[in-house]
Amino acid sequence: MNTLFLTAKLDIVESLRARWFLIYSLVFGGIVALLFAFGLTESRVLGFIGLSRLLVTYIQLAMAILPIFVLITTVRSVAGDREAGVFEYLLSLPVSLSAWFWGKIVGRYVTIFLPVFIAMLGAVLWSLVQGIEVPWGMFVYYTGLLAAMGWCFLGIGMLISTLARSTDVAQGAAFMVWLALLLFLDLILLGIMIQGRVAPEVAVSIALINPLQVFRTAALAMFDPQLIVLGPSAYVILDLFGAAGFKIYALVYPVLLGSLCALAGYLTFRRSDLP
Repeated sequence: MNTLFLTAKLDIVESLRARWFLIYSLVFGGIVALLFAFGLTESRVLGFIGLSRLLVTYIQLAMAILPIFVLITTVRSVAGDREAGVFEYLLSLPVSLSAWFWGKIVGRYVTIFLPVFIAMLGAVLWSLVQGIEVPWGMFVYYTGLLAAMGWCFLGIGMLISTLARSTDVAQGAAFMVWLALLLFLDLILLGIMIQGRVAPEVAVSIALINPLQVFRTAALAMFDPQLIVLGPSAYVILDLFGAAGFKIYALVYPVLLGSLCALAGYLTFRRSDLP
């Protein structure tokens, strides 16, 4: 256990010194700063005003940016260390493969989630200073959604990293996974539904396997509990889960998916040739 936390600490220190972490932090901090600068807390959209409106916009932007940042920075973990010859030294140290692998995951999760949380916390503190009402329920739930999505794509990234033999292949695969989940999968399902090849219930159920679609729908449910904007798909979702049930599903499913991918990555890593 001590070696696991030591590995996590070393990964955190290494990440904090990396250029990508500085850019990553500036992106999410800059988004909040720009939203405040443009007076988004003073606008009203669909009944949302103040910090609620800012959080809704922030999480929609984070949905596109966070996964690709997590994937690109994570896929270098195993593949990059393999190319650098780190494992040759690892085998000579009293560090187990499980401690190294899971320590990497813990350390990387801290570094990818910390800037996102600090940006949201900064928005809350600024609102308190300005006397703007803070929607604590929305803040807590949105924080949970971002934490779940971060863990989900961290697990996917570690799985890709263990399967790829080079960082170039790993980064290319990560980009294709992100693009497929963000755009291609929904377009394919939409085309199948239009052609009437599958029932809408089946198409919606398949769509909800996509963690980004789950995240997007959960974000919409915060200001549209009946999901009217989704049209007939809303009836399928509400019949399957109910309004409260889907909110729980949106938190639990990405965590389970990320954990399964991380476990599959660990099993692949343990059985592979390290050098």
